[in-house]
Amino acid sequence: MILIVLKAQIRPDKRAEWLEGIERYTANVRSEPGNVSFDYYQNGGNENEFVLVEVFADSAAGDAHVATEHAQDFFPFMSTVVAEKPQINYQNLDGAAWSEMAEVTPVD
Repeated sequence: MILIVLKAQIRPDKRAEWLEGIERYTANVRSEPGNVSFDYYQNGGNENEFVLVEVFADSAAGDAHVATEHAQDFFPFMSTVVAEKPQINYQNLDGAAWSEMAEVTPVD
């Protein structure tokens, strides 16, 4: 499994453009056969900081993702809206993408 967490600071004057672009990109990535999940979140304390969490089935799926037309279009777009170079945490991990959290169980 490939786990990618990306943190990006968006220029305030480009926020609306970013939101349109990330919505489109999210839909495209989620439609990829090797994509397990793709979500993005706005920081509760900073409306211009976003975190993207991407999970792909394996390295081949991650490689296929980067080669897609929508990814190749998104990277240059992202360069036009970020305030600084994004930070990334890329992990190639063994095992399933998700497992249950042991510490929390729903109660009635």
